[in-house]
Amino acid sequence: MTPHIAITLAVILTAMGFFIWNRVPAAVVAIGASLVLFFTGVISVQETLSGFGDPVVILIVALLAIAVGLENAGVGVWAGQLLLQRTGTNPTVRLVAIMLAAAIFSGLIGMNGAVAAMLPIAVLVAVRTDTAPSRLMIPLAFACLTGAKLTLLGSPVNVIAATQADEAGVGHIGFFEWALLGIPLLAGTIAITALLGKRLLPERHSASIPADLSRHAVTLVEQYKLDDGLHWLRVRDTSPLVGRPPADVDLAAYPGLALVTVLQSDGASPVTRGSIAIDDQVLVRGDEGEIGRLAGALHLGLRPPTETASVAGSLVGRDVGLAEVVIPQRSAMIGRSVFPGMTTDDGGMQILAVQRGGDDVRDVPVDLQAGDHLLLQGSWTALDTHLADPQLLVVDSPDVVKRQTVALGRGAPAAIGILVLLVVLLAFDLVPPAIAAVLCAALMVVFRVVKLPDLFHRIDWNTPILIGAMIPPAIAMMTSGAAALIGDYVVTALGAAGPYAVLAGLFLVSALISQFISNTSAALVMIPIGLATAYELGVSALPMMLAVAMGASASFLTPFANGVSLMVYGPGGYRFGDFWRLGLVVLAWTLIVSVVVIPLVWHF
Repeated sequence: MTPHIAITLAVILTAMGFFIWNRVPAAVVAIGASLVLFFTGVISVQETLSGFGDPVVILIVALLAIAVGLENAGVGVWAGQLLLQRTGTNPTVRLVAIMLAAAIFSGLIGMNGAVAAMLPIAVLVAVRTDTAPSRLMIPLAFACLTGAKLTLLGSPVNVIAATQADEAGVGHIGFFEWALLGIPLLAGTIAITALLGKRLLPERHSASIPADLSRHAVTLVEQYKLDDGLHWLRVRDTSPLVGRPPADVDLAAYPGLALVTVLQSDGASPVTRGSIAIDDQVLVRGDEGEIGRLAGALHLGLRPPTETASVAGSLVGRDVGLAEVVIPQRSAMIGRSVFPGMTTDDGGMQILAVQRGGDDVRDVPVDLQAGDHLLLQGSWTALDTHLADPQLLVVDSPDVVKRQTVALGRGAPAAIGILVLLVVLLAFDLVPPAIAAVLCAALMVVFRVVKLPDLFHRIDWNTPILIGAMIPPAIAMMTSGAAALIGDYVVTALGAAGPYAVLAGLFLVSALISQFISNTSAALVMIPIGLATAYELGVSALPMMLAVAMGASASFLTPFANGVSLMVYGPGGYRFGDFWRLGLVVLAWTLIVSVVVIPLVWHF
């Protein structure tokens, strides 16, 4: 064993110990391991820093950006709501549905793209069903990893194995031929997770998972009693309000009345155009006697709400939302006179209600005091703009509320179109995956699905930093000869036991290496060993190469060997040791599928 091999193995084992200890941030441990390998001369400065410019890291960042765009446009909310409706209240059915959808995506656009598309959906399901995210994120990752074996494009490992088999002249692996391995592998993984997941998966929550705000509007309506004494008034064709902006509705002459909002004729969505039209509806709270006087003066017709209309549903939609704010101490707003129905100068936001000490303030106008609560309604843009004022404390971020409540928002058509473009580019291999992902991430910004500052703020940068920092140790495993040495030891030990034993040995060695270095690197190291071993035994090399491919993809025990597991690591609130329990069972199933199916389909 050379000094470089000894140093590399020692550094990797030490890093693994720190990962398990979980007292030092994983990204710091990975960067430290790379630096130790540099200072000991195992890798060069270019190799030490190469990970941060690696196409895999760029791909992961771009996919995370696309996931942010899909979430921002409400695509994740829509898909999550659809999944919840179709699966009912059964958590096992819900889990199976998530894993099946992730696996199909993985076969179509690759495992990294699949986890990016499914992550917002899994987060929403966790929030809406009060499920610990850790119960869903590892199953999501394992579904993507096993679903990658459904087609050639599911994983780079598949492409490497198929390409090298063709180049070596040992056989051809068709595009869908991988499904002969992928279908039983996926079916078993789903069954194992459904049966053993509760015992083997931790129950953890993550700080990156928001609270459930899906009933936010309903909660605010109940707290501020907006539906008490509520009257729905229809704008007649003779009303002086026709053609006037909603901000001009002034109820100052009608004591005891407060404007809630102005709705379109359907009674379900607020007016966002510049003027009020015939049959629009004015929602007003207050005394019935004053309501009659108001209706007579403004030519408004009294009418009950439509069957589908509700106050909460009418106040929140694609264009408008609600926000609750508190007046803090030393705010410049203290002493300012306000009243329900009051709007900002630009008309983009209005006050719906004011509470002090938990009670509605009925005497209006009211001079604001520290601790007063205001319920505001306005366009999402206006809420973002006005509530950035440090003179107000926002109880729940409008941006977070919008992402959880508005399905298929204004940016949804563009977001879905960009996702389809990503699928086409990846499925037909028109450009390299990293280029396709970067292009689609840029289009999310160009078409205003998401703003660039939002991307910088909402991407979990720990994931790409961790991946980039773990690439140099993977390089050291290959350049030092440590990976090849491990492979040689196992093949030498099992060579006399026959092709089945060697096939299992190649799988296990590839799987072992893939826990510490990337799947792609493990395949590149082990496929030549599998090819040479087959020639020595005098058997077909194709089964051995497939065993290596299956083993190299079986990185289920640690979260740091593939981008899929790393992308769910933060949202799941995981620790390093959370993966191996369920991962060990799935790894054993993968070995069984490989040893049984490969020789049956691709004979020795």
